[in-house]
Amino acid sequence: MHVETIDCEYTLPRFAAAYLLVHEGRAAFVDNNTVHAVPKMMAALALHGLGPEHVDWCIITHVHLDHAGGSSALMKACPNATLVAHPRAAPHVVDPTKLVSSAEAVYGAERFEELYGVIEPLDASRVKIMEDGDTLDFAGRSLRFIHTRGHANHHFVIYDATDRVVFTGDAFGIAYPVLAERGPFAFPSTSPTDFDGPLAREAVDTIMKTGATTAYLTHFGPVTSLSEVGEQLKATLQISEDLMREAYASEAPDAALEARILAPLRAHFDERLAGHGLSLSEDQWAYLSLDIELNAQGLAFVAQKMRRKDRKAKLENRS
Repeated sequence: MHVETIDCEYTLPRFAAAYLLVHEGRAAFVDNNTVHAVPKMMAALALHGLGPEHVDWCIITHVHLDHAGGSSALMKACPNATLVAHPRAAPHVVDPTKLVSSAEAVYGAERFEELYGVIEPLDASRVKIMEDGDTLDFAGRSLRFIHTRGHANHHFVIYDATDRVVFTGDAFGIAYPVLAERGPFAFPSTSPTDFDGPLAREAVDTIMKTGATTAYLTHFGPVTSLSEVGEQLKATLQISEDLMREAYASEAPDAALEARILAPLRAHFDERLAGHGLSLSEDQWAYLSLDIELNAQGLAFVAQKMRRKDRKAKLENRS
């Protein structure tokens, strides 16, 4: 099976990928990025002498818009394809109203359009749900789907045992090539809203135990040193969870939790960079700074959710 890494040029070069799988004259895509990436995906297909009619599957690891925002446009371009999704992700592809409205509330309508374009509903008859452990036939080879919570509750990874490769979405973290001059520099995504530290570490272990020798990360590209990457991820996941729990237990108001987490999280990354022998240029920092801020937001969101749960329990106990 040939795997092509497609740079979707989402926000920055080599920041978010889609993958083209080609086998026995058939094609599949893994992670569909945004509407704006669809022409790049079609161009990659054409380079292999294939057309849209040769695409059997369009697979999304989860429904976050940098992974799934291009699904409706891609499916419109590929008339024979079926979209493959986690059971919890599928309803949001069929009816993306909530996804679009929540993202527009964050970005504003104009910026949303720049990032994601128009996201249309998808006919449910063209969506296939994969339960944990299910397999899918791709031109005679078996792809196995493994549910991996921690980053998102609607996330799975895809393992091909023949070539021992796994497509990991965000479950095996982020490793930008621009930060890899001294070896892989990997870190987890704890962005809003479903971060769970123990489950995220479990997902990392699950991926490492598949037997894969190559992991294809959406952010960004293939990594082969799975053991090293996994240990980096688990170390930062533990620190992230510790910061989240410290913020939760603090006297700081809910609105101040993100700032409370952000400073020590930045300090952790500074320490890791120094230990890695990296001194980042302004361009390199552009890759890292956004993720640090998003990770702090996700950790603060969980801490606030835990507090709301505590407050609710107290009120119920009084009544």
